[in-house]
Amino acid sequence: MLSLDGRVALVTGASRGIGAGIATALAEAGAAVVVNYVHDQRAADRVVRGIEAGGGRAVAIRADVSSPTDVSSLFAAARGAFGVVDVLVNNAGVYSFAPFDAVSPQEFHRQFDINVLGSFLTMREFAAAPEADGGAIINLSTAGVSTLSPFTALYAASKSAITAATVVVARELAVRDIRVNAIAPTGSDTEGTRDMGFVGSPAHERMAAEIPLGRLGVPEDIAPVAVFLASSAARFITGEVIFASGGHR
Repeated sequence: MLSLDGRVALVTGASRGIGAGIATALAEAGAAVVVNYVHDQRAADRVVRGIEAGGGRAVAIRADVSSPTDVSSLFAAARGAFGVVDVLVNNAGVYSFAPFDAVSPQEFHRQFDINVLGSFLTMREFAAAPEADGGAIINLSTAGVSTLSPFTALYAASKSAITAATVVVARELAVRDIRVNAIAPTGSDTEGTRDMGFVGSPAHERMAAEIPLGRLGVPEDIAPVAVFLASSAARFITGEVIFASGGHR
């Protein structure tokens, strides 16, 4: 098993779904984990309790990643709890699917503020700590930046932006040995996709048929990739986008 002993990881949007799975896996590998959330404290606390029950260390901290003030407070609280953050996972994200001409300015700003600005703010705060040298940043993209399906123009645009930024920031931070990579999952079976009625729908069946491995992803498919990218086993990997998508691209 890859070891993250002595590392401090911050996972944004970690109260449910892929974020919760990544937070749990990082803790199982030995990292102390900050479980960030913005709305659902009870869910975040459940993730923390699960980590602690397995012998790990975790704390839940509320912050809106699209707020510079919140992001600064988040990192300060993380430092106070466990020390300097040296693994950042930008998982917080929102989505909706509609024809491009039905996208409202409000929805445009909601997705870009959280999916893109949020990642920029957290990466900037991470890099501001000189002790972060040698750390790792992992951004969550989507296989949709390659499949470019109808009705995903806004979401794919926001994730395409952070995918491109991943490569550029990796080059800028390489001099400090801070590695920056991205994971691109396909459609996943999570609380969020169940809440929106996607799982079990005809759209679910159509997507599963397009995925070479024949099913949606689950958090347990994505989390080990994040552990690998955070670990010393990936010490010579930066600026990459790994498609953990069952071949869907």
